[in-house]
Amino acid sequence: MLTVGLTGGIGAGKSEVSRLLVSYGAVLIDADKIAREVVEPGTPGLEAVVEAFGPEVLTPEGALDRPRLGSIVFSDPERLSVLNGIVHPLVGARSKELENTAAPDAVVVHDVPLLAENGLESLYDVVVVVDASPETQLDRLVRLRGMSQSEARARMKAQATREQRLAVADLVIDNDGPLEELEPQVREVWAVLAARAAAPGGRPAPE
Repeated sequence: MLTVGLTGGIGAGKSEVSRLLVSYGAVLIDADKIAREVVEPGTPGLEAVVEAFGPEVLTPEGALDRPRLGSIVFSDPERLSVLNGIVHPLVGARSKELENTAAPDAVVVHDVPLLAENGLESLYDVVVVVDASPETQLDRLVRLRGMSQSEARARMKAQATREQRLAVADLVIDNDGPLEELEPQVREVWAVLAARAAAPGGRPAPE
């Protein structure tokens, strides 16, 4: 088994890279999806979030009000750290459970938005970074996700810098251009990952 940490800044296009890798045969473990599951109503995770941030972060139905919580934490690094301290250990434990169910020769891709921020690179055999310029990120967030410029900039500022992400990368996928330029790069990365997963002990395959 080869474990891959896939990361990239918000708006970099990591979700599209994940989709392509799955289409080639990767097993995907999505940290964002798990992060939602561990704070669903009735979970210890949600109970801990309410204890830390108050009942105002709940909807009238008792679910987590994500926009409300986001408005609190993304402009306050200390409160964001508190939230991460609650959610990340729960996500890590569930991710490990899912990883353990994969086949011995699988390429297991962990989609981890905050890999660089939380110093998680040592947990994976390979770290793949989806890279885009801050200008491209901002444009996509405003144009495609409907965020205001101020909201988009706050989300970006709450994450690692481009330089910090690239510093932990073993492989980089450049997604600053149009979509049609992305697929050939991802296919090349997949070939490298699949070869390494098939090699004895996960070592790189001979050239």
